[in-house]
Amino acid sequence: MATTTEKTESDVVLIGAGIMSATLGLLLKELQPDLKITIFERLDIAAAESSDAWNNAGTGHAAFCELNYTPELEDGSIETKKAVKISESFEISRQFWAYLVEKGLLQNPENFIKSVPHMSFVWGDENVAYLKKRYDALQKYHLFEAMEYSEDVNQIKEWAPLVMENRKSKDKIAATSMKYGTDVNFGALTRSMFKYLESLEGVTMHFNHEVKNLRRYEDGTWRVRVKDLTSGDKKRVKTPFVFIGAGGGSLLLLEKAKIPEGEGFGGFPVSGQWLKCTNPDVIKKHAAKVYGKASVGAPPMSVPHIDTRMIDGEKALLFGPYAGFSTKFLKNGSYFDLIKSIELDNIKPMISAGVHNIPLTKYLIEQVFQSSNDRMKALREYVPSAKKEDWVLENAGQRVQVIKKDKDGHGVLEFGTEVVTAKDGSLAVLLGASPGASTAASIMVDLINRCFSKQMKSEAWEVKMKEMIPSYGQSLNDNVALCDEIRTRTSRTLKLTTQTTA
Repeated sequence: MATTTEKTESDVVLIGAGIMSATLGLLLKELQPDLKITIFERLDIAAAESSDAWNNAGTGHAAFCELNYTPELEDGSIETKKAVKISESFEISRQFWAYLVEKGLLQNPENFIKSVPHMSFVWGDENVAYLKKRYDALQKYHLFEAMEYSEDVNQIKEWAPLVMENRKSKDKIAATSMKYGTDVNFGALTRSMFKYLESLEGVTMHFNHEVKNLRRYEDGTWRVRVKDLTSGDKKRVKTPFVFIGAGGGSLLLLEKAKIPEGEGFGGFPVSGQWLKCTNPDVIKKHAAKVYGKASVGAPPMSVPHIDTRMIDGEKALLFGPYAGFSTKFLKNGSYFDLIKSIELDNIKPMISAGVHNIPLTKYLIEQVFQSSNDRMKALREYVPSAKKEDWVLENAGQRVQVIKKDKDGHGVLEFGTEVVTAKDGSLAVLLGASPGASTAASIMVDLINRCFSKQMKSEAWEVKMKEMIPSYGQSLNDNVALCDEIRTRTSRTLKLTTQTTA
């Protein structure tokens, strides 16, 4: 059967229907309502990969409980720079979501965000000493002043009774608690954002459409070749700006774009699994996100945590993630993704990164060959009373950690989110993983400043940006009054139970 090729034009093309594309699309449409935006998604629904509630931790990552954001340095001090940046970035997301709710563009915020305390929990003298140093270091910043620290068994039991139930170890324990923490259903949020975005004039959304190639022409515009996976028909879209937010699939599309700024990038795929509690009585006993310390060699996304979740209106309890290795770059991807990503410009960085990350490789191999008893042993470190019959194994999302060239041409494995942009700002690609979704608004605001710099210098765009994000251009950590005002406002608008920072 013959196929047809449809040729169209668009001001913006967004590839991937996840939280990043939804955020960028809404920001741009609010800044310039007459923009024509075209969105392509390979699957039949939005937020089915990394943004889906079951494919991520659902933690509103604000660096309250994630110990990997505050490493201990060789001199014994605690590095806090990344934690402060992530905390500020999450506040930007909260402001943007609150703006959308206040304007009536998003309905029922309780469907996508809930107040859930964020805790860190450790045992053993060395880890307790680290947590106390971390707490003391973070107390210097207003964003973390409401954090509580305790080594008292009764206090920790009050914060997290399930974690303390039947705990018989004589090891010293410690915990921090931040009641200002949140649980976010990024799948529900993303689909709500796209539902509104799709209703706007000039926005066209295509599901079951796979981008096959991108090519930049001499006039600076891009031709995006797309295949309709249902009919087999082809589309060719001309556009001055392309954003690739396709999760693990972004690397392969970056390579197809062939921009100099994308040379040398590689990817290391990491899969994950959760243990999901099926016993309602156990689920009721826990009401926090409790994070521990990662095993030696483990990637940051594998930091163990026992999590209260709110998914589709129901309370859930997850533990994990258990890391694994797959050559897929997407949960619904191909086993040939890793092989297809290897090119002449990234062979050396990828081999170099592999050689320098032997502990990670060893850790992943051990995780792959874990038995159900091994997984239960890890769970019982956080839930001593856990019974095997109360937990089932579920697959989580697929992540691709970024490998990039250093100044010597060797490969460095990056744990975080990386935005690659063409020099002229006509293309932007999001790579990497955590904290990802939680900091989507901050990442997209930075992207707009880089790729739409001329427009952002206009008074109209600047005024609108400050309306959407009142703290735009300011540091919340340095402005105590503004920080408290915004936290109180966003808590009220998003119907969160924690109204103040202290």
